Amino acid sequence: MPIKLENVGIAVRDLEATIAFFTDLGLTVLGRDTVSGEWTDTAVGLDGNHARIAMLQTPDGNGRLELFEYIHPDAIETEPTLPNEIGMHRVAFSVDDIDEALEIAAKHGCHPLRGVATYEDVYKLTYVRGPSGILVMLAEELQKS
Repeated sequence: MPIKLENVGIAVRDLEATIAFFTDLGLTVLGRDTVSGEWTDTAVGLDGNHARIAMLQTPDGNGRLELFEYIHPDAIETEPTLPNEIGMHRVAFSVDDIDEALEIAAKHGCHPLRGVATYEDVYKLTYVRGPSGILVMLAEELQKS
């Protein structure tokens, strides 16, 4: 059976701030909507599901993020995910210039958890804590073909 990744869904505290963060990094908003009703209750498995959503896409057209801000039921605040916790972990992006990406992230109050590392002369990479506590990995390929 053929399979492909459709998108990664992320519940956020502030949809507009999160859209601004990811669009400044280079993603494009494909669409926005407000969803509710029986079909969303069934699909998500949550009675009374009502959310504002936005679908964003990477410039290469291959990666998509679906961001959603709950109107009902109330969103549940949790502790930000730590790098060693089991479960949904992070979203990762390749960037042309990690320093430029970090400048953009800093404008949104998002900074590396520890710093920028180099992996075997292949990548410079770092984790930043994005909007709503989302872990975002940024990686710059060092040996660009």
